[in-house]
Amino acid sequence: MRRLLPFLFLLALAAPALAEPRHGIAMHGHPALPANYQHFPYVKPDVKKGGSVRYGVVGTFDSLNPFILKSMRTTARGVWDPQFGHLLYEPLMQRSADEPFSLYGLLAQTVEMDEERTFIQFNLNPAAKWSDGMPVTPEDVIFTFELLRDKGRTPFSNRLTPVARMDKVGERSVKFTFNEKSDREFPLILATATPILPKHAVDPDTFDQSSLQIPVGSGPYTVKSLRPGERITFERNPDYWGKDVPAKVGFDNYDQISVEYFLQENTLFEAFKKGVVDIYPEGSPVHWARAYDFPDVQNGAVIKDAFQPELPTGMLGFVFNTRRPMFENRDVREGLALAFDFEWANRNLFEGAYTRTESFWQNSALSALGTVANARELAILGDTKADLDPSVLDGSYRLPQTDASGGDRNVLRRVVDLLKEGGYTIQNGKMASQSGNPLRFEIMTQNQDQEKLAIAYQRTLRMIGVEVDIRTVDDAQYQSRSGTFDYDVIVKSYPSSLSPGIEQVGRWGSVSRDREGSNNFAGVADASIDRAIEAMLGARDREDFEAAVRAYDRLLISGHYLVPLYHVAEQWVARRSYIGYPDATPLYGYQLPVWFDKRAQD
Repeated sequence: MRRLLPFLFLLALAAPALAEPRHGIAMHGHPALPANYQHFPYVKPDVKKGGSVRYGVVGTFDSLNPFILKSMRTTARGVWDPQFGHLLYEPLMQRSADEPFSLYGLLAQTVEMDEERTFIQFNLNPAAKWSDGMPVTPEDVIFTFELLRDKGRTPFSNRLTPVARMDKVGERSVKFTFNEKSDREFPLILATATPILPKHAVDPDTFDQSSLQIPVGSGPYTVKSLRPGERITFERNPDYWGKDVPAKVGFDNYDQISVEYFLQENTLFEAFKKGVVDIYPEGSPVHWARAYDFPDVQNGAVIKDAFQPELPTGMLGFVFNTRRPMFENRDVREGLALAFDFEWANRNLFEGAYTRTESFWQNSALSALGTVANARELAILGDTKADLDPSVLDGSYRLPQTDASGGDRNVLRRVVDLLKEGGYTIQNGKMASQSGNPLRFEIMTQNQDQEKLAIAYQRTLRMIGVEVDIRTVDDAQYQSRSGTFDYDVIVKSYPSSLSPGIEQVGRWGSVSRDREGSNNFAGVADASIDRAIEAMLGARDREDFEAAVRAYDRLLISGHYLVPLYHVAEQWVARRSYIGYPDATPLYGYQLPVWFDKRAQD
């Protein structure tokens, strides 16, 4: 035995340390809040619960099951909608809106995960129960993931793809062991992006059928009543198990929540004006500036609020489909991108409310703007750095500002030079290739606002002989054509977060270029971009992660895959004066689930 002791000691040193239960996890580093935290910093912890709120959405519904293919077009908002909070169903962990990507215990009281993230184990809260009083069990968790794999819609049906094994551990734990298809973000996606369903109250044989049967959930609300396609009313469950869980303190403050459905945005706004709806998030600067002149604004019954999140801007733009031969050349794409006169459009169409977007992660530490590429970034870029614009590498890159005339000669001269480098010159007043083929393309739009932008762009390009056709199509045709990449140019938005992850593969990765239905609208297949995404997904600490995203941002900027448009730095919301919210605004901006009815505070 004595001879074995040194061997056993060395074996113990070599063996990986056992994962310890922890109250939360973060994508990089550790969660900001300690194990004994009492509540999130952006809630009002002592708020008096009561009163009601009426939300409004554009759409309809014919099912209370939003997890199946048949419900993709008609989803019952609130059944599973993080914007309003997890009213009926809950995930294993709760995300904090005040950190880039950190999760804290909810249905899972604690979590265990090794440093390599080869597995994650969720230890369920012994107090967790369903609205019918039955306990939440490991069997429920396993049942949920298997059911959604077999009968759910994407992305729920793909959750188990990176999972090699799923095992019950002890009386109240579930362990997921991952395969080679997993990445470091996946354990967090598993924890927060899937609703847990009650095995005893769900019939697998009929799960994929549309149904208006009132569901059993673990969340703070139950369905009180519904009018199919028009309204769902939720009421607080007085026996909600999780009201004292720190991640839920200050949330779910109304006794009653109703979600009203409208067929058009204009109808929804008119309902807000009449007091049928209590909260109206605003997305149009022109509408924000001009439409709020009705009596309830003037007498204080409706209040306009502007919130300042600390989020990257994301990117909105006219996207070039590089699958088309005319857009294969980067100089051509850059020239066409420079031709858009943002200053003219901002002044004449948008009341000067917008700021030009020049980076996919503008206004954050993840942006390449204003930052010189460091050694970590250069290592990721490799030999590709020689092909990048020096201004993109040193952080000084900016789009040119025009004189707002719609035809700035200095800018257009640069556009013509770039198009010449790409093989196009002006011949008899038309921009054409050496073989005489005109540079002509179509912009597909889906609404009047996009059409106005396209007309402004069309007008400027016509000055240098580039012909642009504009086709506005209905939603069904737009979805069909965009899903099959049947367009020359399309208007698309690329939302950005402080924790970009696997979704970037679907947007810009080579594997998604020819996969119909993917979000690779530009048709990009570039090994250097793939390498940057891989570095981003594999980063262990915040410094490596930020370097990887900045390198990635430099590659996307330099590729000129779209015409960058604009963003608004604020979040705009109009509300009835009796709806209140906490003083603190978190990193991600306003959070409706922590708002409350001020009438209940009296």
